[in-house]
Amino acid sequence: MTSTETATAPVVRPYQQYVYAYPHKTAYRPLRRERASLRELWAGEPRDALSLYFHIPFCEVRCGFCNLFTRIGAPEGLTTAYLDALERQASAVSEALGDGARFANAAFGGGTPTFLEAAELERLCDLAERGLGADLTAIPLSVEASPATATADRLAVLADRGTTRLSLGVQSFVDTEARTAVRPQRRAEVEAALARIRAAGIPVLNIDLIYGIGGQTEETWTRSLDAALAWRPEELYLYPLYVRPLTGLGRHHDRAAGEADWDEQRLRLYRHGRDHLLAHGYEQVSMRMFRRRDAPVGGGEDYACQTDGMVGLGCGSRSYTRRVHYSFDYAVDMHRIRGIIDDYTARSADDFRHADFGWEMNAEEARRRHLLQSLLQAEGMPVAGYRTRFGSAPGDDFAVELERFHDRGWLDDSGGPELLRLSPEGLAHSDALGTELFSAAVRERMAAYEPK
Repeated sequence: MTSTETATAPVVRPYQQYVYAYPHKTAYRPLRRERASLRELWAGEPRDALSLYFHIPFCEVRCGFCNLFTRIGAPEGLTTAYLDALERQASAVSEALGDGARFANAAFGGGTPTFLEAAELERLCDLAERGLGADLTAIPLSVEASPATATADRLAVLADRGTTRLSLGVQSFVDTEARTAVRPQRRAEVEAALARIRAAGIPVLNIDLIYGIGGQTEETWTRSLDAALAWRPEELYLYPLYVRPLTGLGRHHDRAAGEADWDEQRLRLYRHGRDHLLAHGYEQVSMRMFRRRDAPVGGGEDYACQTDGMVGLGCGSRSYTRRVHYSFDYAVDMHRIRGIIDDYTARSADDFRHADFGWEMNAEEARRRHLLQSLLQAEGMPVAGYRTRFGSAPGDDFAVELERFHDRGWLDDSGGPELLRLSPEGLAHSDALGTELFSAAVRERMAAYEPK
């Protein structure tokens, strides 16, 4: 059946945590094989359609809701030292991958990659191309930016080096809401940055917005949506606000007070935002992502996150092989983050030839990851592809979970038995549904993680 939102009331909290990768980094631990060799980890792995990610852990400010791995500012010489370390890491990774590695897409994230100055962005692109052999002008390249750092000289470098997508973190066009989220910016500065981005000619503009900010109403939410729509962005991401431990907002947030009302506010604003974008020529790709229906195709269709590997560089990145997911240590507290960055910049080339923290995958976890990452897409998951990869049906492997989702009205049966697809209500509850697909082992690791 296809449920309607008015017929099925939420039976679980819709907002539990962002679900976008599996397993979550808080499940990572020191790898049992001490200092696992990257050459060993990548031996025998498919390398014809890899994803490349560079992490830049610097921001000019830290928003009140942010629990990402980033620090405020950089003392003199630190960005140079960080790029030096990235160069050493790129050399070690290239050596581990060997000949024949091909990248299907690339991304610079953070943090704020455009915290780097124009010349430093040139060097970052050189590291991707000369250090790892990625042809940035021939593959999709996505870069994250903030309004204050989206300057004309930086944008010119990014456009010249092949950037196909620029994602701007706006969060709200309403100045009072931005201040409430501890994001010091003014709408005039945001509009000026958007004008510079459009002038740079980067094909795809994405604008990030957040709903659930204190005092936000459908009227103010509509003002932000319409302000974004005025720029006709090719993509829009609508994120629910989360308040996490050790963040600016988290230090003053009473988790016991008003959680049900906050859930109701976020769910109401999500539905309003979704319907508003659908009515203005956008299609829903996932709970968070909306794409303009006439937007150009971005490319990179030969990469599939469920099956293809990811190569991450930088101290906040993670990498995926079929057998092991690995990264560096993770923290939210600013003091801890600074220590991890300092450790990263002090590493020798030999130190980068090994993986220290991670998660060793098994067949069950691979099934969970495939189902989770496929099902959370609005187009759904063809059962045939799952059956071809694993030799079994998702209805057999996850009978209890799928029956539960069906009973809640989260599944859309209109595509027949060969397509697993979420209903509109299921998409709205993606962050709850995804969490319920976590294995007991992952849950145990995450519960034991001590925030730092």
